[in-house]
Amino acid sequence: MSPSSLSTAGVLLITVPAVAFGGVSLLTHIMRNLPGYLDNPVRRGLWRAGHAHAGVLVLFALVALLYIDQADLSDGIRGLARTLIVAAPILMPLGFFLSVVRPSDTEPNKLIWLVPLGGVSLAAGTLLLGIGLV
Repeated sequence: MSPSSLSTAGVLLITVPAVAFGGVSLLTHIMRNLPGYLDNPVRRGLWRAGHAHAGVLVLFALVALLYIDQADLSDGIRGLARTLIVAAPILMPLGFFLSVVRPSDTEPNKLIWLVPLGGVSLAAGTLLLGIGLV
């Protein structure tokens, strides 16, 4: 594995406790019946989606890093694919969480646009990686 992929994997692994903390936070909101979570279906749905996307996309990015160094791509395109794939587990959960930050929010704010931006990033990165592997 290249030094770039190793350091990127290290950063991703450091985020895993943050994802776990998010899960504990959601559980705390449920168990203590904190206002603004169970009584706010929009916030509850978006926070659940943010937590789920964070966990799945971090794992996906870690696996993708194993393939990036094997892809028949130039160093620049390889770096771009790595960046695009790793941006998704950052952008998408942030969009879900930050779009309904206040317990009283009943609809997402403009930060919800981070979600499709993360999706485009993921799609572009995986497309580049797939082309490089084929």
